[in-house]
Amino acid sequence: MMHSLATTLGTVATESAVVTQTSLLNVGDGFWLPVLLKVLLVLVLAFTVPLVVGYMEHKVMGHMQARTGPMEAGPHGVLQLVADGIKFVQKEDIIPAAADRRVFALAPGLALVPVILSFFVLPIGPGIWAEDLELGLFYALAIGSIGSLGVLMGGWASANKFSLIGGIRAAAQLIAYELPLILAAAAVALQAGTMSLVGIVHAQATFMIPGTQINVWYIFPQILGFAIFFTAALAETNRPPFDMPIADSELVFGYMTEYSGIKFAMYLLTEYAGMVIMAGLAVVLYLGGWQILPGVPLPGCETVGMFDCNVLGVLLGVGVTLGKIVALTFLMVWFRVAWPRLREDQLQRFSWLVLIPLSLVNLAVIAVGKVVF
Repeated sequence: MMHSLATTLGTVATESAVVTQTSLLNVGDGFWLPVLLKVLLVLVLAFTVPLVVGYMEHKVMGHMQARTGPMEAGPHGVLQLVADGIKFVQKEDIIPAAADRRVFALAPGLALVPVILSFFVLPIGPGIWAEDLELGLFYALAIGSIGSLGVLMGGWASANKFSLIGGIRAAAQLIAYELPLILAAAAVALQAGTMSLVGIVHAQATFMIPGTQINVWYIFPQILGFAIFFTAALAETNRPPFDMPIADSELVFGYMTEYSGIKFAMYLLTEYAGMVIMAGLAVVLYLGGWQILPGVPLPGCETVGMFDCNVLGVLLGVGVTLGKIVALTFLMVWFRVAWPRLREDQLQRFSWLVLIPLSLVNLAVIAVGKVVF
């Protein structure tokens, strides 16, 4: 049985590697042009999509709670985040007298940079990705966990007991919810036979219900895994109802209490960029990437695998991926409005006694199904 599983994984991984080598960003014979295009793609994604998500959160929460919010900056307040950004740049950067100045200044950057680097392996359309790493899923999950060090450092260096408690809570939350997140993602990698994010998209485009010719995304055989991944992603990004590291009613503003100006803005951008990354990973792992519907090629694409697309197909693929990401971030905002914050003991109990056992069951079921079918 183990030999059969290893053979199957090797075959699928080899096939995925063949179809996921070429990115549309690898143009020309030089070195700098592809690098500059990739950096530009990452910067555009990291600094525009999170702003859209942030604006959406303000407006969605406002309408759900029957309040308009600020409406003066642009039509319907669309430029409010831009105005907030200008305000943050102009505000004084205050460092508490008792703080560890170097660690205090370094912490927001250490939280933000790993999230930005995660965008390098996120495929957003046919041929539109910066790097297709063979261990892309491992890279995204590993580098994303580094950001919690920036949160812990900020809490410790602030010389504030509320900030310190917030940082410790963030570290404990990372340990508790990293396990179900990784186990849920591992089940997808096992079923796809590859840890390449582009390869996982291709595997979903060619995955059929056993004994039929019906193509389905991985969310159908792994609906439990998707629920575990999405819930753990909320906790990893400190989103309500898992926002105990901030807990403004208990800790003032947690690890961000002593921060102001551009450093405070960097922490806010880290949260919104983390939402986009986690939603993007969920789209790639469970929702077929840039597929509109299972088994249906994009207009302008020759095959369901959708790596041979014209300009129309590429643009539609990017739009579909971003649309799915925005839809999942909308769910995150909805949870913030609808669910009260958990207690710290409830958060830990939910992970260790519910999510982790369920993620192990999900992984075992997928492994057995992979061998049997």
